[in-house]
Amino acid sequence: MAERPSLTSVSDEAEAVLRPKLKRGPKPKPIVEFPEPSVEDWIDPPTFPEALSLHMMRHGDSCNHLHRAIIRPGDKTDRKTIQTWAVGAKSPGTVESLAVLERIERRYRLPTGYFHAKLDRSGRAAARPAIAKLTTAERRRLAWHLPSDFSKRPKREREEILAWVRSVIIEGATDYRRFQREATQQRFSLRFPGNFGDARVRGGGCSSKVDTDEGTELACRDAPLHLQQEVGRLIAFKTSTLAPSGLLRQGMWGEETASQKLEHLGLLFGALRSPAAGEVKGLGVPIDRLCLAMLLFPSLWDWYLHWREDRRGFYTSWEINMLDFALSLARDKTGWMRQHPDLADALQPVESLISAADVDEARRDWDAVCDRFTIYALNRKKDVQRVAKVHRDPFEPILPILEAESPVGEYRKITEEILDRMPSARRYPKAAAEAVRAFLMLRFGLHLGLRQKNLRQLRFCVRGGRHSSEKQLETLKCGELRWNDLSGGWEVFIPAVAFKNASSSFFSRKPYRLLLPNLGRLYEFIDIYLVRDRQILLGGAEDPKTFFVKSAKLTTKNAAYSQVGFYDAWRLAIQRYGIYNPYTGRGAIKGLLPHGPHNVRDVLATHVLKKTGSYEQAGYAIQDSPEIVAKHYGRFFPHDKSALAAVVLNQAWET
Repeated sequence: MAERPSLTSVSDEAEAVLRPKLKRGPKPKPIVEFPEPSVEDWIDPPTFPEALSLHMMRHGDSCNHLHRAIIRPGDKTDRKTIQTWAVGAKSPGTVESLAVLERIERRYRLPTGYFHAKLDRSGRAAARPAIAKLTTAERRRLAWHLPSDFSKRPKREREEILAWVRSVIIEGATDYRRFQREATQQRFSLRFPGNFGDARVRGGGCSSKVDTDEGTELACRDAPLHLQQEVGRLIAFKTSTLAPSGLLRQGMWGEETASQKLEHLGLLFGALRSPAAGEVKGLGVPIDRLCLAMLLFPSLWDWYLHWREDRRGFYTSWEINMLDFALSLARDKTGWMRQHPDLADALQPVESLISAADVDEARRDWDAVCDRFTIYALNRKKDVQRVAKVHRDPFEPILPILEAESPVGEYRKITEEILDRMPSARRYPKAAAEAVRAFLMLRFGLHLGLRQKNLRQLRFCVRGGRHSSEKQLETLKCGELRWNDLSGGWEVFIPAVAFKNASSSFFSRKPYRLLLPNLGRLYEFIDIYLVRDRQILLGGAEDPKTFFVKSAKLTTKNAAYSQVGFYDAWRLAIQRYGIYNPYTGRGAIKGLLPHGPHNVRDVLATHVLKKTGSYEQAGYAIQDSPEIVAKHYGRFFPHDKSALAAVVLNQAWET
């Protein structure tokens, strides 16, 4: 008979089963909050992976031990993440990862921001948890301008930061910007799609992607076919190289001017079409009754001028320019509408604007209608000029720069900020390419003083390539960046016909030619951009042959910048690198506001005026006449004038 086990042995076996198994191997090192370094003297490595590995070795930390020492409950950073940082396979890019870096710095008693300063800049904002009550698009716009510890700050401070970023960086914080933002929410303009001559233009300020909804007031839609045809004839008349046979013309329009006129006509007819009881408070004219001949009736202009005043609160030069435009159409002998009495055939009575008797008179005596409108418009223009106000002060966004002793030197700080925050081309090639493009945009603007159109359409010829002839560039109406072997530098060559003010005395029908200076790493980045970055930005899109190209996406068909696109790219560079942000420490200039490329002409003109007092030399800097500089560009303060005179007068006391 088998021997029964004793109760003692059974209890011992049960206790052994319940007792947790001890792990084999050496016991883990105890966690010490501030481990002592094994080496006191060390050479600071330049890169983040090398620095992290060095300090882990100095303090005897493995990836696993460091992870145990710094990770808190709920953290998502695992041991392998630290390992990828140490070998350089990945880099911290989220708010949580940056917080972990701060803990490592504290553990090793390193200066705050030590590791962060060694990270390869990505050119992107740190990923962070979604901010409540913000759309995805708004979060994307705001992310760059928020501090890394934004989510840890008190609610009141977070709201203060968001309000400041929205007001100063995103919107611009001027009265005009606020008005513009509100006005653009009401999309009521008519569009004029299609080709007119050589210019492909679209009016009304509405994207071609905006769906037409006839039942919705706030929607852009195409103009009626008969109005499109009338406007098409006008554009063809004003943009053709020679005036059509049998017609007289005073001046011609370029593509940009034609596009602007279409936009203005789209806004005017869109206001007439909009319902009177709606948000736009239009006139409610049936869309099939809109035609160009309506522009010759004073009652229409009285309504439109008052409508514009009610929306903005006062008259501006915009209304004056519209009256000038209408006057040019009705001008004796050369006005396009004056020479086309057949336009009266499309006229129909419109309640409170045009009566049946007005329609009959227009068909019977077209010249009399044009004469009466000319007298009206000339007098109304004088009335508006007397009370018009300036709504948009072009100098306001850049006042801190214009008030500096050296405006160009002050603006140059923005380009230096771009270089200081340049992303790593190895890890972030596209972000680096975009930063180089922004750097070159601003540098070209500062050296050349060109209008946006000339800068945007600038072509290029690589070193050793065959550059375009002057005749070819005249046909294209654009300039070219080329390497000049004789001068040993990059030269910008632009035929006079490519400029808006081609008839100015500045050009005398001679081409514009300027050798760019090899200063501030300009040539280095021109070469980098042409060899590497431009192709990265193009991606698979068709090459437009221009120097500056957009960042192509999968859906991008044309990488050429539009007028709005180039303005937005410049404005984005100013928002990221120009405006000083007290919450992040980024940005070059305190008090600066978002602006576009045209403002750099104000900077150049003001700089030359401050240094020389000469409107003529200021005109040389921006390819314009002294009269235009004095009227539009130079911000020449009385104290600046007095200071220049004092320099001359004080010399008498030095002898």
